Amino acid sequence: MTKYSDQPAPLSELLRTMATRVKKVDLSAIEEICSLWPTLVEPAISQVCHPEFVKNRVLVISVPSGAFAQQIALDQEAILEGLLALGDRAPKSLRTIQKP
Repeated sequence: MTKYSDQPAPLSELLRTMATRVKKVDLSAIEEICSLWPTLVEPAISQVCHPEFVKNRVLVISVPSGAFAQQIALDQEAILEGLLALGDRAPKSLRTIQKP
């Protein structure tokens, strides 16, 4: 049985819980991915391509054009290997979305 505390929970904790329940999005993983991102890709890519969220162990990355999406696809194996540090929360695949 879970005991409830009289102390308020931090807003960030509540938002993570809600995002996980509603959309199956792992916000704690994306925070770690964003901090690792500059070490996983070249500087020119990390400046314009950004991890957005992880859903069902798929990392969604925003890209400004198809050329960058192609480069992410070419680097996919190295990116996923670099994210293995997240353990069982590591994404298993990548998907790109184009954002202007």
